[in-house]
Amino acid sequence: PMTTHQAYFGDIHNHCAIGYGHGTIDDSFQNARMQLDFACVTCHAWWPDLPDNEERLAAVAAYHRNGFAVTAGAWQQVQEVVAANNVPDRFVTFLGHEWHNCAVGDHNVYYRDGVGEILRAATLDEMRATLRRLQADGVAVMLLPHHIGYRQGYRGINWAAYSAEFSPVVEIMSMHGCAESAEAPRPYLHTMGPRNWESTYQYGLAQGHIVGVKGSTDHHSAHPGSYGHGRLGLWAEGLTRAAIWEAIQARRTYALTGDNIRLQFALNEQPMGSVLAATPERAVTVDVRGGGALDYVELLHNNRVIERLSRHQLLASLDDPYADSLQIHFEVGWAERNEDIDWDVTLTVTGGELQAVEPRFRGHEVVAPSAEEAASYAFSQWAQQGDQVHFRTRTWGNPTTTTPSTQGVNLTIRGDHDTVIQATVNGHAVTAPLARLLDGPLSGYLGGFLTPCYYFHRAIPAVEATAQLHFTHHSSTRHGQGAQRDWYYVRVRQTNDQWAWSSPIWVEGQ
Repeated sequence: PMTTHQAYFGDIHNHCAIGYGHGTIDDSFQNARMQLDFACVTCHAWWPDLPDNEERLAAVAAYHRNGFAVTAGAWQQVQEVVAANNVPDRFVTFLGHEWHNCAVGDHNVYYRDGVGEILRAATLDEMRATLRRLQADGVAVMLLPHHIGYRQGYRGINWAAYSAEFSPVVEIMSMHGCAESAEAPRPYLHTMGPRNWESTYQYGLAQGHIVGVKGSTDHHSAHPGSYGHGRLGLWAEGLTRAAIWEAIQARRTYALTGDNIRLQFALNEQPMGSVLAATPERAVTVDVRGGGALDYVELLHNNRVIERLSRHQLLASLDDPYADSLQIHFEVGWAERNEDIDWDVTLTVTGGELQAVEPRFRGHEVVAPSAEEAASYAFSQWAQQGDQVHFRTRTWGNPTTTTPSTQGVNLTIRGDHDTVIQATVNGHAVTAPLARLLDGPLSGYLGGFLTPCYYFHRAIPAVEATAQLHFTHHSSTRHGQGAQRDWYYVRVRQTNDQWAWSSPIWVEGQ
């Protein structure tokens, strides 16, 4: 079903110093171009029901109001930078701003064509009325909810107030955590509180809403696509504003944690996001090309798992590991916390072919943007020439033992028993034979105890990272009724704890 479409990866919800965050918007787009196909830097702009009735929140309220003033003053510059960075077929930009709301949850306003005003609506109804007027004037707009999982009234979604009119998808994965379900990975740990069942995505689906998913980082230091914090995958006909916009409108979207997993999902040959007429027989096809070893691929029907392809089934067909390409994730970092390490790395494949490089770079970990951070926010760059990749980056030690600040690249290599990766890591020469990396990972240090480290992950044969699932489901009823539509979606987990969630496909009831 995706023969005319291609997978593209982006981040359309992230922040810089315009509003309250860190880094310039130029840094933002430099970082975005480095590892994404499309991006929108969403400036903090308005909060109609800002809680300022308590003394303890006075500083918080002032902080936000100051941010809104910064955005208002920079809005013309924002539009100019968005326009300058939009290069069709290479990198696509949109214009957007954030609209906080305690009662109905936070949303971002998006302008397809890169030009628009800051909307300071007092309520969701007023916001939608404004968007209708803009749409009537030919302005393409969207209003997408995010960090939906917080309890209603505390900036989480209010599903009773949700409408698909301007909101084809909701953000279920970001630095805040994952709101797919009550047991989803990545719990909510921000100061704003934990997840609530009535605010989860599964709850919204169970209410009968037709709504797709996206991921984005909500990163606050000028680093769209910061690795591991959320990403939007979609299937579009090309890399243009119109094509990316159409894919989001059609819900051909899926949410990612970080790795660029290519996830295709169809039911009766209709792609993710589709709504099908009533039919008792549903032929499901799923095709997954992972960014690492797959743990499992699950098919859910009405929020319940009905089919699962697990790792042991993929390994059953593992014969010659060199029969197809292999993936190797190379990382640098570790050492003492808050110690800036600048890295200069060259990786050369000898006796084989370097087929692709996927950058996996991070920005500074700031989700509560009052935290003080370093002055430079664009510190990574990479380039591939033939069978060689060179990158420069910076690490600062892992902030906690469960929070990585490592940087790296994922290599796709075609090779055999004699293939070797020759690495130069900050002047240190390292040899990593492909055959050795098939056995397991290889780590090294730049010096003695507690010095910075590099890490070759285990080489992953293609058969471990690729899955096809075919399943026919016979169903004409939902909970014995047959009146309400059914929905199906796909969930993917890798052994490196990277995830993907597809937008659903709906089948109308009889």
